[in-house]
Amino acid sequence: MKPLHTFVALLALWAPASQADIGLITPAEAKALIENPDAAKRPIVLDTRGGYKDYFRGHLPTAHHLNFDTLRGTDAGVPVQYLPEELTQALLLRAGAHKDRTHLLYATGAVLPNDEILSATMVAHVLEKAGIKDIRILDGGLPGWKAEGNPTTQHYFGNPTGVLPEKGAPEIAADITAVKAEKNQAGVILVDARPLNEFIGEDDVWLRKGHIPGAVSFHWARLMEKDNTHKFKPFSEVKAELEKAGITPDKKIICYCGTSREGSLVRFYLKHVAGYPNVRLYEGAWKEYVWLENQSLPAETTPPVQK
Repeated sequence: MKPLHTFVALLALWAPASQADIGLITPAEAKALIENPDAAKRPIVLDTRGGYKDYFRGHLPTAHHLNFDTLRGTDAGVPVQYLPEELTQALLLRAGAHKDRTHLLYATGAVLPNDEILSATMVAHVLEKAGIKDIRILDGGLPGWKAEGNPTTQHYFGNPTGVLPEKGAPEIAADITAVKAEKNQAGVILVDARPLNEFIGEDDVWLRKGHIPGAVSFHWARLMEKDNTHKFKPFSEVKAELEKAGITPDKKIICYCGTSREGSLVRFYLKHVAGYPNVRLYEGAWKEYVWLENQSLPAETTPPVQK
């Protein structure tokens, strides 16, 4: 019986990795995937950094550069809005996104104020919304990859044209209509992922100051390790902080920020690291909210309530 028990135990370890999933991957696991002898089983590696010269200086082997900001543009005067579906699909196909492959995303920048990890979670959101179900963010990013002695290259790499799923997942996003309709409902919580100074309106960035009334403040960096903002803290380390802010898995959660990158990280963490069941991203974000309806939507600058 002992050999059978051993086989069952090994099968249990193997099975989750064989299924499509969205979450984190360690540098060692990523390296093993990239070096798979079967090329068809290697991941689609996407370097999501906005700095193309950073890609030229060095990137993961087989990494295709997909600048996160090519997925956004000005719409009706509002900057950095997500592109229409047909344009997004064209860009994802050009990047090689494939319905049957694992997608490995990463960026760089080890400490704040460099926040390029947000480019990885934003691209992950766009892929997930397009229906891709197998997405892994490199935990620790390029700094973590290099720290383990793994190689980088300056050789360009381009994926063949991809194949997207027939059905996307638009339900992971919330628009302004949903935000206005749901923000005061019982069991719904809005989470503002920006730094506290922006939440209370002490900034020089935004057309209007403050936050959506009723939102709670939870800066995305609180979910990341201080010495490497590309490495996610274990859920056990932040569970109490999230609960103190009222961010619990029984709620319907809508995340937002300034332009939807910070919000994408909080949503990714809550949904795919912590396992919260109902988490959406308000893609329009604060930059849209402050402009709509002749700048008349309510805003407040009160500090978060200490619990």
